Amino acid sequence: MNQRLERLKDRLIKIWEYCSDGVWKDTRRKWWVTAVKTVNLTVRTFISSDVQTQACAMTYRTMLALVPALALLLAIARGFGFQGYLETELYRLFPAQKTAIQYAWNFVDSYLNQASEGLFVGVGIVFLLYTLVSLISTTEDTFNSIWGVRQGRSLGRKISDYTSLLLILPILVVCVSGIELMLSSTLRTVFPLDFLTPLISCILEVSSWLLTCLFFGAVYLLFPNTRVPVVPALISGCFAGVGFLVVQWLFVTGQMYVSRYNAIYGSFSFLPLLLIWMQLVWMITLAGAVLCYSSANIFSFNFDQEVRNIAPLYRRKAFVAVTAVIAQRFGTDKPAITERELIEEYDLPARLVSDICGHLVEASIVAQVVLDSDKRSFGYQLSVPPEKLTMDYLFERLNTLGIRGFIPRFTQRFPGVEEAFKEVEDSSGPAMQKILIKDIDINSNVSKQS
Repeated sequence: MNQRLERLKDRLIKIWEYCSDGVWKDTRRKWWVTAVKTVNLTVRTFISSDVQTQACAMTYRTMLALVPALALLLAIARGFGFQGYLETELYRLFPAQKTAIQYAWNFVDSYLNQASEGLFVGVGIVFLLYTLVSLISTTEDTFNSIWGVRQGRSLGRKISDYTSLLLILPILVVCVSGIELMLSSTLRTVFPLDFLTPLISCILEVSSWLLTCLFFGAVYLLFPNTRVPVVPALISGCFAGVGFLVVQWLFVTGQMYVSRYNAIYGSFSFLPLLLIWMQLVWMITLAGAVLCYSSANIFSFNFDQEVRNIAPLYRRKAFVAVTAVIAQRFGTDKPAITERELIEEYDLPARLVSDICGHLVEASIVAQVVLDSDKRSFGYQLSVPPEKLTMDYLFERLNTLGIRGFIPRFTQRFPGVEEAFKEVEDSSGPAMQKILIKDIDINSNVSKQS
């Protein structure tokens, strides 16, 4: 019995070691290896990205933008004649919070009335746009940080994209609500039999779930300032959509059991519950973004543990290798090379490539260029003459990055260190000055053929 327990314990330890670290050395593309890598990378990215703190920040910004967003939605709903339908749906979803909903509608009505009178017209519109644009911009920055994108959208693209989103999204919400109402009444008119009513309700419920999943998939596809594969975005959208609907069902169902909460908070009992719901929704949304990132880059994170503990000399070799590939692409008919090409053609880890390219851009060795019309695919092009780019020049530029000289009286206290480094630079400089990076031999087919 003890031997069996020991064997089981050893086996569980080996499984844990494989799932936590060993799986990244397994280059097989079997489905279960892919599944373990996806879960591993999702959990690690979720923890390292501090998603919970980001969800708290997004909850605060959502609360700040709640009344302006409702005002914009109500104004468009009035134009389409769906104001009564929206109010009825809110009362139906939150039967225990009629007082709080009435307060919210009063706030919205006052906001719209004040925004349409006198000097407050311009101020109200500016505040409305600022809060909504701030929420969207923060969402984009959060998604970019998850994807490791260093550069966000330009100011011009933010103005055009965000304005389009603010105008189109409320109209789509109102139109979807109207279509759902129209379909419900039409189907009940065409099929008046009582036994078909559950089928009609089921069809409408499934369509609602499908639209929610597609909405989240579109968010993961469009918000990051990079090219996102469609399939991972849709899969993550289904995950986040189902999670959102489950949390929504729990929140709506819980409204029936808040009598004790009402005794404590009175009519404001809706507020803490709303904050909890928003926090969970943002957690699910960001978890879906992490899942989308992980599933899209799963085969690019082999040897990720080794990358995080890479030796300084080996890291410098990787810098030279990536720079050599970019330099040899310079002046040819081929477009600027992308990070994905560096990863796939040369078997380089994604995190290492992203870090190296970012440092090369900061050091003004290479420049990031736009490759396609939608400005969501970027490449890297040499920004210095190839004849000037020696290994000595490369490391001289890289050594200028970061903060230096902040230790008080460092030179006076450690004069020998400065002299030793000067001697090393003088001895290695002439040899490195003769090596042009564009002349370094690069063969991307070696690993493929072997």
